[in-house]
Order: sequence, then structure tokens, then C-alpha cells
Amino acid sequence: MGRPVAGRVVLLLVACGPLVTSSGAATACPFCGVVGEPLAARRDVADVVAVAEAAAGVVPGADGFPAQSFRVAQAIRGTLPAGVAAATARVEGPVAGTALLFGTDRGGGLTWTAVAANEAVLGYVTRAPATTLPAAERLRWFASRLEHPEPAIAADAFTEFGVAPFGAVRAAADAFDPAALAAWIGEPAIDARRRGFYGLAAGLVAARTTDDHVRGKLLAALRAALAAPADDFRAGFDGLLAGLLVAEGEAGLDEVSRLGLFEPTARPVDQRHLLTALRFAAESLGDTLPRARVAEATARLLACPAVASDAVVDLARLRAWEPLDAVAALWATLGRDDPLVRRAVAGYLDACPLAAARGHLDRIRAADPARLDAALEAARGPLALP
Repeated sequence: MGRPVAGRVVLLLVACGPLVTSSGAATACPFCGVVGEPLAARRDVADVVAVAEAAAGVVPGADGFPAQSFRVAQAIRGTLPAGVAAATARVEGPVAGTALLFGTDRGGGLTWTAVAANEAVLGYVTRAPATTLPAAERLRWFASRLEHPEPAIAADAFTEFGVAPFGAVRAAADAFDPAALAAWIGEPAIDARRRGFYGLAAGLVAARTTDDHVRGKLLAALRAALAAPADDFRAGFDGLLAGLLVAEGEAGLDEVSRLGLFEPTARPVDQRHLLTALRFAAESLGDTLPRARVAEATARLLACPAVASDAVVDLARLRAWEPLDAVAALWATLGRDDPLVRRAVAGYLDACPLAAARGHLDRIRAADPARLDAALEAARGPLALP
């Protein structure tokens, strides 16, 4: 009988890049893009944290990364080794003036990294809650620092939310300022990645508030942002869609449908954003948006050339076998010229436990054996289980 069904599904998903873990819980914000390591986390794993002043310009370090020399003023965490008055630290870019140094002893002395800092940043890092505290408790502290006038603080507060589990973000939703969220969603100057997260946060607040006025303002801001003219990339659009789904549940899915994103003629970039929002809903919104409704919505994207292969993969991840015939039909339509569609279809049919799936595979094999074997091999890939 080959590999276990569940194993084949996991392999197909890993090969195609799922956005959530196999445990079914989103581990970090899927709408925030790539974020770095928060300053509090760097502080808490460092053996020594020190304030320093730049002593020279950037040069290539021994490891090939940019490095800079600093005069060490004082330690604010840990103890400086005796006689240490200078340090060479890896930097992301040139630091002029004051810096915060993080020293880690991996055996053989301290290894340093540095970030630019001013008084505000130094105070922020010193006061930021410890990483050992509950995540939701920590996020409540960082919520008031989002869009802080000091750019480094605003960026780091966003990073804290970007790496936090969704459950913690949801639990800390009472700490968001609803008026600020509504303004940020519609503010053209806001970083587009942050707008996506603020859309999600607005949905969380709208879902839990008992104030109809607050809820109305947040929903109006979300709808206005979703209806705004699209640019080439529309970064953050997935988070806005997710915010509407969080706030409105099944009714939100109906609203999304009315935006026309399920039509084959919709912009491919918008449909990719929609898939991201649907994946998030399937993994994190089961209490308000049944996975069956999410699967139905995902199946509607099978007719959209730009996202058909990803939609098939997502249906396999959801173990949604109802669209079996529609998926199989893609082999002879979109799959005729697209190897990614063929790979997704073959993997879906191979994973499906229904007898009808075997029939589809047999039919395809009779007509197109070489390409089916190639597609199955690609779907299983080098990650196949023994």
C-alpha cells in the first residue's frame, strides 16, 4: 500500500512550503514578513550587555561580516571581564556614537554584536520585560510601543509581535489602542508589513469588544483598506483579509468573496494574499470559521492559474477530499503546461484515501505514464519517509 496516508500529506506540504507547523498551530505572525531577533531576546541570552561608543569605522571581520571597534563604557547586565575597555563587534551597518553591545561567551572569551542606541533605546532595552514571562503579558507592554516616535523602538516592538504565537497576540488584544489601529491601517506612510499585522490586530479587537462604536470604526477601516486601489505588490493585504475573517467569521468569508478575489481574472498577487489568509484561518480560527468553509473557499481557487497548484496543496493539508474530481481534472487543463500543477495534483491524489482517487491515478497513468511518474516523484521528493 506504500507510505501511510498522513505521511504522504506531510511530505507534499513540506516540499511546497507550508506556513504553519505540522502540529496545526501557527508559531508566528504569517503576515509580518521576515523579522529579526527582538532586543529583549538578545539581551536575555547574552552573558554581558554593555553601553559603548564607536571608536572606528566598519571593516570586514574575521568571519567576513562587518565589524566595528567600540570603547566600552559600562555593563548594564552581567559583568565585564577585568580590564575590558574595548571590543570589536559584528554590526549590521555603521554605528555612529552610542551603541548597545551584546557579549556571549561560547568558550574562549566574549563574542560581541552591536546595535546603534540612544538614551530612549537604552531605557527601552533595560525596561523591556524578561523573555521568561508569559508571552501575552510581555506583549501588553510592547503594544504601547508600536509606532513609537523612536524608529528603533517601533521596529523592535513590531518584531516582538512578529515572532509571538498567535494565541499570545490574541490574548493581548486588550492592550491595543483601537483608534490607533484604525488610523494605522489607512495611513499610506505606514510600513506595509506593519499594516498587515495591524489589520489582523484590528480584527482581534473588533471580535472581542463590546463597544459597537469601536467595532464599527475598526471594521470600516478594514473595509476601506481592502477596497483601496491596488499597487503592484499590495504588501499587507493578506493581514487585512485575515483581520476581516477574525472579526466576522463566516460572514467575513462572504465579504471576501464579494471582493472578487476568487475570480480567475483577479490579480494573482491578491489571490496569493487570499491563500495566506485562508491558511491562517484554517489553522487559527477554527472556533469561529469552520475548516470546512475554509476548504470550500480554497477549492474555489482551483480555477485560478496563478494559485491552482498552491490551492491543491492546501486542500491536501486540510485533508479536504470533496473537490477530488475538480483537482483530478486540473491534470488535463492547467496541468497540461504547468509541472507545478501536475506535481500538486499527483501528490493530492496519492494522499487521498478514497477509492476514487486510485481510479483517477489509474486513468492518468494509462494516458500519461511518464509525466505521472515524474510528478509523483516530485511530490514525494527527497524528503520521502523510509
